[in-house]
This record gives sequence, structure tokens and C-alpha cells, in this order.
Amino acid sequence: MNQKVIVEKQDLTYLRWSHARNSSGTAGTFLKSQSVLSGEKIYYKLSNYDSEKGIIGHECVNEIIVDRLLTILGVEHLEYQLIHADIEIDGKIYDTWLCASRDFKARGETKTALDNYYQINKKENESRYDFCVNNGWKKYIDTMLVIDYLILNRDRHGANIEVLRNGRKKIIRIAPLFDHGLSLLCSCYSDVEVEKFDILEDKPCQNFIGSRSTFDNLNLVKDKSDVFQSILRLQDKETLFADLELVLSEKHLNKIWDMIWARWCEYEKLCNL
Repeated sequence: MNQKVIVEKQDLTYLRWSHARNSSGTAGTFLKSQSVLSGEKIYYKLSNYDSEKGIIGHECVNEIIVDRLLTILGVEHLEYQLIHADIEIDGKIYDTWLCASRDFKARGETKTALDNYYQINKKENESRYDFCVNNGWKKYIDTMLVIDYLILNRDRHGANIEVLRNGRKKIIRIAPLFDHGLSLLCSCYSDVEVEKFDILEDKPCQNFIGSRSTFDNLNLVKDKSDVFQSILRLQDKETLFADLELVLSEKHLNKIWDMIWARWCEYEKLCNL
């Protein structure tokens, strides 16, 4: 997916959408679809959808922003593509932006949610964090916890972390980071709400590992200065938001940058970068 943002509108009205309730506890429905292109399965998802108001969220845009942020920081992750398209839901055509991604499973692999894998395989009194460390996933989990603080990810429940297994080869690995839509300013639907949003507020989030505080969860990360391959720089703002001025307002994009940069600076203070 070399072209991250496809601005020219595509006709994707052939896609059929299934409903998946928002697991974070907030109101809304997220629709998903899939297709096969040149023998490869492609997954699609929409931002928050309301049957009366239409597509009202911007979670798909957040996916692209976080995708780019992870690339800058050198973090393995599922890559997304943002596509401008016409789609059809219940007989009505919508002009919208959606996300597309490839299947991260390799041939012969099956996937299971980390919460289920933990329940089946944990030792007595073994914490979720220690379980991941003991399975060789410390670097992954530490990186995830820091990222979730930087973007204020509200929805890192146990099914948004997956374990991939190849029974024939007896290989177990953890899936690349994915699903970051419910983050950043996902609760803001107007520039008025954007302006009022507190970028450093420690909002309660749904985290399978640690507490409901993404800031407090940084205490689990002992080697903070060794998490990322690269650092965030002021000039990275242009990379993060290329072509997105067509989707979100300038005020919204600037507030997202202010949020990411302010949280990055707080993180730097903690690890003396």
C-alpha cells in the first residue's frame, strides 16, 4: 500500500457491510467489509456510523495518522490505506473515507485474542504484563503501552492484541500493532469540541494490560529510552498530515499535532531523551 491516501473517489458500492458494535462502551456502530483483489484478501472498515446521521466519525483518519507515526518511530504495525469512495449501506449511497488493510496472518496461521490466550495459558497469579514478558513479548508490549499513551488509545482491549499460531511449524508470534482508530480526538465531532479538548488529560481507557490510565501504564515500561528506533521531530508534522486537509479541518489537524507533540515531550521527560 504505497499510496497511503487515495483522494480520487472510488466506486466501492459493491462492498457489503457487517455491523460490529463499538467495544469501548461509547455509542456508535463500526461497519466492516472485505474483498479479494488479485488473490489477496483486503479488509475495509468505516468510521463511526449512525443509521440516521450517516458516517459521523473520523476513526479511519486516525488510523492513517497513527500508521504514519509508527513508521516514523520505527514500530512494526499493520499498514492502512485511506480511500475516498462511494459506498452503499442499506440502499443508500454515502460519499466517505474508509480504511483498507491486508491480512497480517501468514499462510497456515490462525489467530486468537490475547485475552483468551492468557486465560488458557497463564500461570497461577501471573499478571497480564508478566505473561507477555515471559512469552518473549516485552519489547512489543512496552512499545504498545507508550504508543497508547501518545495517542490516548481508548480501546486496547484483549481482542485488539492478537496471537498468531502455526500449528504445523509450532510457531507462535504476536500480531503487529493494529486498530488505533479510537484515539486522538475521536470524541470530537466539531471544531468547538476540538478547541475544548484537553490534550494532556488522562482519560480512562479500556486497557487489557495495566490500568485504565495510559499515563500510569508507562510505569510498567522500565527501559523507556530503548522503546523506539527513532524519535519524533517537529518537521514530522508534514509527513503525518499529508493529504489529510481534504478530510479534517485545519483546526482539527493542528490540535492532533499539538496532542501528539505535547505527549511526546512529556514522554521524553520521563526517559531523559
